[in-house]
Amino acid sequence: MMPTYARYPVTLVRGAGTRVWDEGGREFLDFAGSLGVNALGHSHPAWLAAVRDQLGMLDMVSNLYATSPQAKLARRLAALMPVPDARVFFCNSGAEANEAAIKLARKRGIALGRPAIVALEGSFHGRTIAALAATGQPGKRAAFEPLVDWFRFVPPGDLDALAAAMTDDVGAVLLEPVMGEGGVRPLEDTYLRDVRRLCSERDALLVADEVQSGVGRCGDWAALHHSGVMADVLTLAKALGGGLPAGAMLARESISFAPGDHASTFGGGPVVSAGALAVLDTIEREHLLARARAIGEMLPVAAVAAAPADAVVEARGRGCLWGFQLPRPVADEAVVAMIDEGVLASAAGPDVVRMSPPLIASDDDVEIAAGAFGAAVAAALAPAHGVSS
Repeated sequence: MMPTYARYPVTLVRGAGTRVWDEGGREFLDFAGSLGVNALGHSHPAWLAAVRDQLGMLDMVSNLYATSPQAKLARRLAALMPVPDARVFFCNSGAEANEAAIKLARKRGIALGRPAIVALEGSFHGRTIAALAATGQPGKRAAFEPLVDWFRFVPPGDLDALAAAMTDDVGAVLLEPVMGEGGVRPLEDTYLRDVRRLCSERDALLVADEVQSGVGRCGDWAALHHSGVMADVLTLAKALGGGLPAGAMLARESISFAPGDHASTFGGGPVVSAGALAVLDTIEREHLLARARAIGEMLPVAAVAAAPADAVVEARGRGCLWGFQLPRPVADEAVVAMIDEGVLASAAGPDVVRMSPPLIASDDDVEIAAGAFGAAVAAALAPAHGVSS
């Protein structure tokens, strides 16, 4: 395989609930969550039954034809997500959803003579060309430049900088309500409301990337719900498919694509749509939005308490998405040490350990993850800094 990932030293072969097992039979608590995919954990019975049933009925047809699971999923998402009068486009990943959103914003912007898009420094929107160009991390773009020049960047949370950047040629603002790969940074509710106001005043689209933060991850169907803000365009993926590749872009009907504007062969296929419906049904039936909020109250407190004094500079996040900033760039070392402790996590930058637990995680799971984090951080920092627990 191409070395596109710097992989952690474990090979996984099985998963159930909040646990996974490696090829030697060792059990791990999975608080990496496939970078936000496993909202229901692994092989949730309701999701598994829905996928199996759909496989036995209709596995795949192209989008030249309608299917019942896809139509039902579109209606559910349009009702749940903070986009008024929404129409839904289905694809297979977050990068694809963001490419579709950028393409839609460009179509409208070009028609109005306002083709530029403002994005945020530190943001991450995907690895495909336009999504990469929209990503506010120069190190990820450098090897591929020059990229498309549609984007300009401003610091997150700086309303004055955003207002100054929104000149007459700007047709959209693209942001993550909770910045995931940029270190897990929730944007302030007041800032999001002010961005919405600016976009409305200047006839620019507000495009919300909820690929990592949506579908219950942050304790609401979309992280934007926390601020009460409505988007013009919103993207989803990761948790939506429950483990199958799924992405979606929602947009107001007045700005949605027309026939021939865009397409995806596999987008919204019957099996994936059935799995996504099971995800939404299970979150609702098992009250997992409330559970995510409860985990979000417990996890940062427990993790910081378990770590050595002054080892956590800041704990940032919401619901089941948290980043723990360390005083030195040893996040990868800490994640490897957590594996040694029997818990999976991930890094969101050189100095941030990220935990994305399933929404079904128990109180005991949270305590186990916190204890592993504390021991791992002590191990990662001790050689250089003499930090001990």
